[in-house]
Amino acid sequence: MASGVTVTDEVITVFNEMKVRKAQANEDEKKKRKKAVLFCLSEDKKHIVLEAGKEILTGDVGTTIADPYLHFVKMLPADDCRYALYDATYETKETKKEDLVFIFWAPEGAPLKSKMIYASSKDAIKKKFTGIKHEWQVNGLEDIKDRRTLAEKLGGSSVVTLEGGPV
Repeated sequence: MASGVTVTDEVITVFNEMKVRKAQANEDEKKKRKKAVLFCLSEDKKHIVLEAGKEILTGDVGTTIADPYLHFVKMLPADDCRYALYDATYETKETKKEDLVFIFWAPEGAPLKSKMIYASSKDAIKKKFTGIKHEWQVNGLEDIKDRRTLAEKLGGSSVVTLEGGPV
């Protein structure tokens, strides 16, 4: 069932910027690339918007943020739903890869009304995020805190490193 919630242009712009990796980007542009972002519903529950201050920039990794995946997990609210994009960097036995993962965060402690509106609005945001290979619904910290779970979503046992560290 569709909820009638719309996706703002800002959300679509952020997605497109994360999806397109510019090979000729200079160091400054690379540092400003988003590694992870959270999206939430607007106050009036009519739009999906970028959550202010809830992002990780590629330039922060290795400087102010040691482990981007753990930092991302800590950004998720314990008592409400969110949508997220996470730009995973990983290696398989054959090659290095980067893939965007769309995450629907619906923790057990979130209010039922919030779970319902986020669940019924998920298609609206997914339709705007064309070309996403990996989608993950997460219902609690137990499901997401271990990087091996993300590695399984990305390629199963063939994934040997995630964010530069062993799985």
